[in-house]
Amino acid sequence: MKTVDIAIIGGGSAGYAAARTAVSEGLDTLVIEGGKEVGGLCILRGCMPSKALIESANRFRTLKRAKEFGLRAQSISVEPQEILARKARLIGEFADYRREQLQDGRFQFIRGTASFVNQDQLEVRHFDGETEHIQAKAFVLATGSVVQIPKLPGLENVDFITSDEALDLGELPGSMIVLGAGPVALEMAHYFSTIGVVVTVIQRSDQVLKGVDSDVAKVVEDAFRERGVKVFTNTQISSITQDPESGRKWVTFSHAGAEVSIEADTILNALGRSPNVTGLNLERAGVEVAKGRIVTSRAMQTSMTNIFAAGDVCGPYEVVHEAIAQGETAARNIARLLGRRKDVQFDEMDYRLKLFAVFTDPEVGVVGMSEDEAAKQGIAVVAAKYPFADHGKSLVMGETHGFVKLIMDLESGEICGGAVVGPHASELIHEVVVAMAFRSTPAQFAKIPHYHPTLSEIWSYPAEELAERSI
Repeated sequence: MKTVDIAIIGGGSAGYAAARTAVSEGLDTLVIEGGKEVGGLCILRGCMPSKALIESANRFRTLKRAKEFGLRAQSISVEPQEILARKARLIGEFADYRREQLQDGRFQFIRGTASFVNQDQLEVRHFDGETEHIQAKAFVLATGSVVQIPKLPGLENVDFITSDEALDLGELPGSMIVLGAGPVALEMAHYFSTIGVVVTVIQRSDQVLKGVDSDVAKVVEDAFRERGVKVFTNTQISSITQDPESGRKWVTFSHAGAEVSIEADTILNALGRSPNVTGLNLERAGVEVAKGRIVTSRAMQTSMTNIFAAGDVCGPYEVVHEAIAQGETAARNIARLLGRRKDVQFDEMDYRLKLFAVFTDPEVGVVGMSEDEAAKQGIAVVAAKYPFADHGKSLVMGETHGFVKLIMDLESGEICGGAVVGPHASELIHEVVVAMAFRSTPAQFAKIPHYHPTLSEIWSYPAEELAERSI
């Protein structure tokens, strides 16, 4: 039986981060990857392929606006197969690099599926059919997530696609219904609507991007509608059907006190993902699971002392930078658990700077606490906003949707949150991330020089307003 210090199940972003950190701590490390492809969700079916498609859509949208800038771009067209070919080339390069990292000899790497025999032992079924048992002193579970198929009336009886298939859709449908309005749903709606598909978005909650402030969500929703995307929020689906001859799909739902039926060629189920715990036999190891998700402390330790988890399989935020930090935290704490570090105090994840972005048009970037979140927690905050429609550089760019917002904690006087909805929001939000990382006050932030004319200088206005209020 093979024996190692640490066995990591999953070779995606969280698993690889845990592995390279474990090796740096001097641990004998093994990584087991059970996916058909090596690379993890972000590289293969998430962040990178979707952004490659969206980049093509954004360039096409820019070309269509040429006349606005005194230019002429004629005979422009969308070539879906060429878009997919570019995406495939880029993703192939990213995946090849990750495979090289996993197989460069720093740690052992096995292709196969793993399940627990007990809290100290795994059974690994190799892809070649052989089975072996592996003993480890500690484990990191980083198996990621899978597409969630919700229980909706009639959905199981119709042909639909998920985000996995949407990323490889070479033949464009004439029309598409997107179920859900989270980041993945809206990014796919943005991509397909921009390249010519008639898109309808159906969301159960009362706004798109549930969890962000309503004023941010409204800008995105209004921009979608302005471009011809139908958006229905606060809905309840009553039936989903498919014509057996034409293949056309119908979604019927209640909205604003009335029954609405929408017809389309394709339905995209974009209602989220679920932790991938199938087949791990966690009960044999005594690992606690709640609502399908592995329960961990902020040290990334599960209910079993020697078993840790990282990434989408445990959450609470399904974003790559947090998954990487969780994997690193888990590995460092295992090094402490095994007596390989002099410092014995466990590291803990700090989610104060929870950050995410949505690559729609306009983009969204948020960090820290929202106004709605503060209100629910009874935390006294004050916010200041400034619109892109009154900002020189955004006017020159012709990108006037949205605003930036800073949120200040009235008790500490620190910036506790920020949001951007508008041009390059995914980049602009990082100014607030840095400010919050150093616990800056608005007055301190306002003193940072910004070059003129730039998008970044727009932060000066809400910072100055909040600085005056704090005085």
